[in-house]
Amino acid sequence: MESFIDIFHSIVDSTSGFLYTYWLVFALILCGLYLTIRTRFIQLRFLKDAFMVLKEKSHEKHISPFGALMISTASRVGIGNIVGVSVAIVGGGVGALFWMWLTALVGGASAFVESTLAQVYKRSDGEHRYKGGPAYYIETALKSRALGVIFAISLILCFTYGFNGLQSYTLTSAFEIFVGSESFNKGYFTFFVGFILAALVSFFFFGGGKSSATISTVLVPVMAFGYLVVALIVIGMNLDRLPAIFGNVLQEAFNFQAIFSGFAGSAIVIGVKRGLFSNEAGMGSAPNAAAAAHTSHPAKQGMVQTLSVFIDTLIICSASAFMVLCADLSTYADAKGMALMQNVMQGYFGSFGLLFVSVAIVLFAFTSLIGNYFYAEANFKFITHNKTALQIFRFSAVAMVFVGAQLNLQLAWDLADVFMGFMASINIVVILLLSNIATKVLKDYEKQRKEGKNPVFKAADVGIHDTEFWK
Repeated sequence: MESFIDIFHSIVDSTSGFLYTYWLVFALILCGLYLTIRTRFIQLRFLKDAFMVLKEKSHEKHISPFGALMISTASRVGIGNIVGVSVAIVGGGVGALFWMWLTALVGGASAFVESTLAQVYKRSDGEHRYKGGPAYYIETALKSRALGVIFAISLILCFTYGFNGLQSYTLTSAFEIFVGSESFNKGYFTFFVGFILAALVSFFFFGGGKSSATISTVLVPVMAFGYLVVALIVIGMNLDRLPAIFGNVLQEAFNFQAIFSGFAGSAIVIGVKRGLFSNEAGMGSAPNAAAAAHTSHPAKQGMVQTLSVFIDTLIICSASAFMVLCADLSTYADAKGMALMQNVMQGYFGSFGLLFVSVAIVLFAFTSLIGNYFYAEANFKFITHNKTALQIFRFSAVAMVFVGAQLNLQLAWDLADVFMGFMASINIVVILLLSNIATKVLKDYEKQRKEGKNPVFKAADVGIHDTEFWK
């Protein structure tokens, strides 16, 4: 007789397969292409402007554009960039990498639109602080409180109980290779790590958004830079293999016989799944961080958020992929997920490589736990401002970090995929409906730039009259 966990896992697996096979793969790419055309390739045209915005200073009590970028990057740059890439390559073949790249390229426009909307409709959250995101622009621009609440609930389920469970599981699994499988699976090790991790994150979950921005602003750039340096060393050692790797990626990406003989497990589906998990473009998560930034024009933060998508997938995910593909994978035929990356890095650098990638995963996953919770709390506050309810929610979020450390690999990934799919489905439809507002804001930015001004936004100038902040 099947256990409850087996039945639950079967339902989750079937739901995930349906969402990604028949809907999200097409919706994400078509939405990104449509918004890319409407914004005239905003993700490429204004890269220079995005870097200029990062230099802008804010009041010391505000979250700066750079701080907001680091919060969203903290959530994006995590296990999806290291473990997710290896999962994609093992599950969908090397062709999955191409579809991860495509998801990021077209997703940059989606990231711009959703983050610009979040800035337009942000609200005050006490002195020097702001809140916002899809739930807020759904309520205000679409005049639907009910749909806003549904989105907020889907985000909370996704990030608090889906993604953070997965982040906690992966962080914990990084230690398996050090303590041995028997001790890891049969002893109390996962309980110990889960307890320590839950205790650590509680300081940030109960500390508010400013503490999330502070830790992310410090740790994320250092981690990303260190990881890229090691990746470049590996790639430099294997330059002669790169042409063949690129050729193989393109060949397998368009191997339509293999794709259509098993679409649900194909390079396209796996690549889009892991690409979405990694860069979150169009999913509705990063706008919660974008709304928290203090800036003079909503389009500025929209442009900054496209940078986070590129940093995440085109740079860091690609670095991970090339490190895996430059190795002799036949040597690690039985390794999956975290274990594959650890074995690959150990093959390159011995014990240093093993230790380095393990520490990287722990730090990436830890900052992702914090960034994910930041999003969830913003949406919880949208539903209710009851302080007792908020405290209970915070305790439940801490508890999920502990529970996540006890999960298994497949259930952890499938659960995160389902919650992510529901949330993304709502946001994709909404940003398509509201894309005309984002394009108006973009045109206002471009007009002021052509006049030689540092753009300052006034909502009434573009015919928007339902904002709280930009009057």
